[in-house]
Amino acid sequence: MPYIVDFKDVSTVGLESSPVAGALAGLRANEARYYRNKYDHVFTVSPASDVPEVVDRVSRILRDERDIVIGSRPLEATAFEVDGLRMAYVFYESGLSINVMYSIDGGKRAVGFKLAEGMEVPEELAPRFKFARQKSKLAGVIRGSYFVIKGEY
Repeated sequence: MPYIVDFKDVSTVGLESSPVAGALAGLRANEARYYRNKYDHVFTVSPASDVPEVVDRVSRILRDERDIVIGSRPLEATAFEVDGLRMAYVFYESGLSINVMYSIDGGKRAVGFKLAEGMEVPEELAPRFKFARQKSKLAGVIRGSYFVIKGEY
């Protein structure tokens, strides 16, 4: 069942099995606030098992572009279009959030990684990416990185 992410009353609904559930919920709420403020879009997530096509698409892009396979279990995912961008998000049990931004007109294409506060950099990402820090009222300290997508998906 889809869940509308509330960034005013942050909840761990759907993320309870994560060892960093509170921080991951804050990270998810931070994304919800961004999309509400910038695009007036309501950020809604579903259990990953309800939207396997989203998880599969993100996994395929990671595998094809950088030979990355995420070891953590996906908990939630969402996909939507806003302002000419096709977006996909997957939130993992480890505290990792991955988003894929794909411009419909062929412009911007990137994969973004965000790490919830309290989690270690996953070993499948550690040697390949440097993570910058950003502070968030909702999520504490978020570490993030990205890469540009070269292929067509």
